[in-house]
Parts: sequence; C-alpha cells; structure tokens
Amino acid sequence: MYLLGEQPAYADRLINRLQGIPAQLLAGLEPAGEAIRLERSDDLEGELPGKHLFLIENGLVHALVDERPLFYLQEGDLVGLRQGIELPPCRYVSEEPLCLIPYSRSEVFRHIHSHEQRQEQFLHYLIGHTALLSDALAHLKQPEIRPATGFQHFAAGAQLIQQGDDAEHVFIIIEGHAEAFVDGQKVGDVQKDEIFGAMAVFTREKRSASVIASEPCTVMVIPKDQFLSLMQSNPRIAHSLIEGMARRIDLLNKEVTQLRLQRQPD
Repeated sequence: MYLLGEQPAYADRLINRLQGIPAQLLAGLEPAGEAIRLERSDDLEGELPGKHLFLIENGLVHALVDERPLFYLQEGDLVGLRQGIELPPCRYVSEEPLCLIPYSRSEVFRHIHSHEQRQEQFLHYLIGHTALLSDALAHLKQPEIRPATGFQHFAAGAQLIQQGDDAEHVFIIIEGHAEAFVDGQKVGDVQKDEIFGAMAVFTREKRSASVIASEPCTVMVIPKDQFLSLMQSNPRIAHSLIEGMARRIDLLNKEVTQLRLQRQPD
C-alpha cells in the first residue's frame, strides 16, 4: 500500500517492509486457481470471485473512499481482506493491466493461524497499514481549535454582550439561558447550545443587541478569528448557526405579523 500525497518520514521504510509480508504469509500454500488477468477495472471487487484473497503479482490498484483516491495497492499487496465486514464503501479500480493470484480465503487464514510466526507477521501487516492510514488522517484533519478565552461563568442578571460594543468574540451557551434586548426591549431568548454574537462578527458592525443571563450560565467564548476558521473546517458549526438564525427570523416574522394584526382597525 502506498498513500497518495505527502508521506511521513518513516513511511517508505514501513511500506517496503509491509510489501514483503503477504508473500511470506502465503509461502507453502497453493493458489486456488490460475492467475487472473484484467486489462482494466472500474470495480475490481465486483469482478473478482468471492471467498478469495488475491496477491497482486503485477499492476497497480487505486483505492477510492467516497470516490476520492486515498491510496493504491501494488505488487506484493493483498486484495480482498474487507470481505464480510460492514465498512464504509471503498472502490478499487485499475487503469492498467493487472495480474492477480487467487487464494482460498479460508485456507489462507487456516494457514496463518496454524503457525505462530505467521500470526505475528499478519498482525504486523494489519497494524502497519492502520498506522499509515492513521497518519494520513492526522495530516488531513484540521487541527482542533481551542478557544483562547475558554469558558466563562455568569450569574443571573449578568451582561454577556453590551449593545454598541465591538464584536471580538462569538459565544455558545453550554449551560443556562439568556435573553436578548435592543434598546431595553426584549427581542428574544438564547437557549442552551445556541451560538450567538456571530452576526456582528460577519458584518463587522457594532453589537446590535445586549444579551443578559436570565439564570446562571456557562458560556464558551471564541475569538472571532478562530470562529471563522472553525466555520470553514467544521460544517456542523455552520449548520447550527444557520438553524439559529432561521429560528430567530421565524420569530421576528411572527412578531411582525402580530403587530400588523394589532394595528388593523376593527
């Protein structure tokens, strides 16, 4: 197996060791039939007979997860280990001539389990591949953003946001409840897990409302630069923010409708 993209320093040495393990595992075991030769394949596992493992003798197999190329298998690698396990879909494709040696899956595992050294080799093979994929995930995953200000606690009646202030932070209520006021008039509630204070960050304007704790609150305070980065790396944050804004717009629409009905002459 070889990962696409940037490789960690140890990867080449590890990959070279892993490439030789399948041949050692299969030593002394007869193939289950003639070599299978394919010119190309858009779905390798769909074309191969079931209940077999295949040793790649020649060629290159690309592995696509969610239709994105992640790694490729080459001469000396095994294909077919994923059979019988409910895993996220992985499609194997080959765009060049491929030669595969078939082995009975049950015979391979019986052969491995009958010898302690082969068991250790197989374990090293699996752990090595897991290490390579874990390292790839660590490089792809966005670093966790930890709020510089952290968590703050507010007593009932304490002010979380002051109308007219600069917008330097975004807030999430972890525990408790707060209320929003504009010019002293209550305009809404801020519930647990709700993101607030983001609108002024996006518009770069002054705070349009004050927010006051109606009961003791624990609040996560996130600097605006970190919040904007978090929005890009974590779609769930954006989804939660959109939900909160949609809820407030709906409430405002209802209030406007009520005011219009109240002003209509009898």
